[in-house]
Amino acid sequence: MYHIPVMLNESIEGLNIKPEGTYVDATFGGGGHSREILRRLDNGRLFAFDQDSDAFENIPDDDRFVLIKTNFRFLKNFLRLHDALPVDGILADLGISSHQIDVAERGFSSRFDAPLDMRMDREQELTAAQIINEYDERQLTGLFRKYGEIKNSGSVSKAVIRARETGKIQTTFQLAEAVRSCFPPSKFNKSLARLFQALRIEVNDELAALEEFLLQTPDVLKKGGRLVVIAYHSLEDRLVKNFMRSGNLEGKVEKDFYGNPILTFKVITGKPIVPSEGEIKLNNRARSAKLRIAEKILNDAE
Repeated sequence: MYHIPVMLNESIEGLNIKPEGTYVDATFGGGGHSREILRRLDNGRLFAFDQDSDAFENIPDDDRFVLIKTNFRFLKNFLRLHDALPVDGILADLGISSHQIDVAERGFSSRFDAPLDMRMDREQELTAAQIINEYDERQLTGLFRKYGEIKNSGSVSKAVIRARETGKIQTTFQLAEAVRSCFPPSKFNKSLARLFQALRIEVNDELAALEEFLLQTPDVLKKGGRLVVIAYHSLEDRLVKNFMRSGNLEGKVEKDFYGNPILTFKVITGKPIVPSEGEIKLNNRARSAKLRIAEKILNDAE
């Protein structure tokens, strides 16, 4: 399969779908979530976003469906272009697709000896190889610490700099060998995964895109509209949690003159929903997923 949709039933139930409503699948991928949304619509509409051209192989033959080839950071502009504002619900599964991981030449996985690419949109210029070979030590250290949460990021960046002095680091296996001495053998695979995560986030500007996407959702959603997000690491989940709780990325709840909280959303999930043991057995890549749901409310000012 291109991708097994994570927490399919939980996320679709979280949207609280109205058969005549308008919905957004912000991360189309293999189309699993989209197909389930369409199954529950009558005369409603579904708009999906994906910047990866491979995803276009999965388009369902359905007049109610439109796939928009762009990053979800441009959510509002493209929905306006399609005369689709406001919408009844938005779903975003922030994980990388199984297809992207399993196609060796995409360079997302350390399991294959492949070019250091990691671009979700293969029309963009920046690749992981460029970052590894062109960023200076300070930039690499900050990147590995911030996006990979690697404690010895300074040692890792020094190892990369040393390795590239004898020739460019062009493949995933070359990078793995360059940093092998930086981690205990028992923790090497997990640490390498964090390194690859950091590079992928940088290549695709993932956190900035997520921030821009979240900030647009209040303008895009109707009153009572649902925002459903599945995150896979703490950096993403923290942003989603803060935003749903407070309406801003810092998580600080602002108050009016009388001390009443000014809220944009009602949080439906006090704690995130996580996959069942049964789902994790069937799809190990779901193990780190956290699902959060919020519903747009009206402020007094509205």
